[in-house]
Amino acid sequence: MNFLSNLFTNPSTITTLLYLTITAFIGVLLGKIKFANIKLGIAGVLFTGIALGHFIFPVDDSQETILNFVRDFGLVLFVYSIGIDTGPRFLSSFKKDGLKLNLLAIGIVLGGLITTLIIFYFFNANGDKGDVFAGIMSGAVTNTPGLGAAQQVINEQIQQNPNIGLDVKNLGAGYAIAYPFGVIGLLLVILLVRVIFKINIKEEEKSYIKSLGDTGSKLESVEITIKNPAIYGKTIDYIKTFVDTELAISRIFRNGDYLLAKEDEVIQEGDVIYGVSEQNCLENLRLKLGDVVLRERRNITGTMDLISVLVTNRKIAGKTIEQVGIYRRYEANITRIYRSGMEILPTKKTTLELGDTVKIIGDVKILNDVKNELGNSNKELAIPNIVPMFIGIFIGIIVGSIPIAIPGMPVPAKLGIAGGPLLIALLLGYKGRMGKLNFYMTPGANFMLREFGIILFLASVGLMAGKGFVQTLVNGGWMWMIYGAFITFVPVFIFAVIARLMKINYLKICGFVAGASTDPPVLEFANGLAEVPAQASAYATVYPLTMFLRIVVAQILVFIII
Repeated sequence: MNFLSNLFTNPSTITTLLYLTITAFIGVLLGKIKFANIKLGIAGVLFTGIALGHFIFPVDDSQETILNFVRDFGLVLFVYSIGIDTGPRFLSSFKKDGLKLNLLAIGIVLGGLITTLIIFYFFNANGDKGDVFAGIMSGAVTNTPGLGAAQQVINEQIQQNPNIGLDVKNLGAGYAIAYPFGVIGLLLVILLVRVIFKINIKEEEKSYIKSLGDTGSKLESVEITIKNPAIYGKTIDYIKTFVDTELAISRIFRNGDYLLAKEDEVIQEGDVIYGVSEQNCLENLRLKLGDVVLRERRNITGTMDLISVLVTNRKIAGKTIEQVGIYRRYEANITRIYRSGMEILPTKKTTLELGDTVKIIGDVKILNDVKNELGNSNKELAIPNIVPMFIGIFIGIIVGSIPIAIPGMPVPAKLGIAGGPLLIALLLGYKGRMGKLNFYMTPGANFMLREFGIILFLASVGLMAGKGFVQTLVNGGWMWMIYGAFITFVPVFIFAVIARLMKINYLKICGFVAGASTDPPVLEFANGLAEVPAQASAYATVYPLTMFLRIVVAQILVFIII
């Protein structure tokens, strides 16, 4: 038993790793427990770390060095995986209400900064320093990467001037104390907006479902009766020269039979073309071709079949549909592409990326050959592509280290290890590849990396903050809760009300409130209000920009008030 006692009491790397493991284990379990129908989620790791760090595992200086490294590494993994996941949808998210929601989210972020500065300069009775308020603001808006960015800035300031009077531990303590109301306050805003505007959830759900029919980008199955004499006798290849970006042609109905729309097939009077188009292209197609009718997707009969194929052949990834030439060599047509939650209309210039799911129509005899060429192997995707990930992280860390001069600031700001990897990951996620490097990451791998990173970060922060947590709370720290409550509630409530006055759907407001505070527990609560994707969609729309701004704003706050 002496060996176990020494293992847990004698400071060492192994002991520190044991502390982290126990904290993560208990914290994850705690996060799964419901309190008034709300789960702490991953925040359970933070609170577990504080409790264990205070009562059981007091951290000494040597262990703190190890925890600092684990904290920073976990943060990098977390933000990079977020960027890779949301990158493909980032620009497309600005359609419809996306721009409005992002502008409102910017207002919440800046409102939180202004509220923090007002409290710091006018209501800071205890004279708490900037390190405390940077932690309070990050906790009040439940933004962990912002905390990480602020910690990095303060560490740099301490290295430059050891007598500056700042302590990075104060950030963790401020964060932990302000965090609970960061969640509760957001739920309160959601409930108050519902009461004030007398919102009926069922009506909001119906309104959202109805709005889906007017997105202007939704793909539709169409049939077009050719009535333009100018294209009689012209080939499908010719027609594609002026409708390729508007219509993916799959079949032709002629004299009671369905024919595959091969490039050399000649159009005749009375032909009916079957294909896929975007809603906002239908009027143009009427002018160019003839009568357009929306149709329900039907089962394909006869010698043709419609199949879904997963692109897993790395030699294919990154090439255009024209370069791959499926439609020429196999007499098969790609009708739709599904990528990272998006539905894409295929054209000759559309690239196929690893992880794409494509809809292909063709003769049943050749479809197996098409599957083999594209890959269609889940096993292939299950093997993570590690090299591009570390290259992306490497570039992100370099970008995060570039000093950015801001007028009026005493020293240049940096995106840091939170902002740099996030920005690069967003770009790489959107682009998909860089040369032969494919940055695709399977959803399972991405989720594992993201959760592992945030658990390492929160466990480290909690253990280091726990040492003086109770003492801090007793000796004036209770005021930090009040400060945090105002920072949480005031800006979010103001802009949530503005959003409703702008006639934005209440369910979207719920998602936008959660996303503007990068708060998964609140999103989980919002998702329980109605079984529609409105909440999650709004969350994903504002999340990347908000995350980036939270990181920058946390650094700006430190520079202003240190």
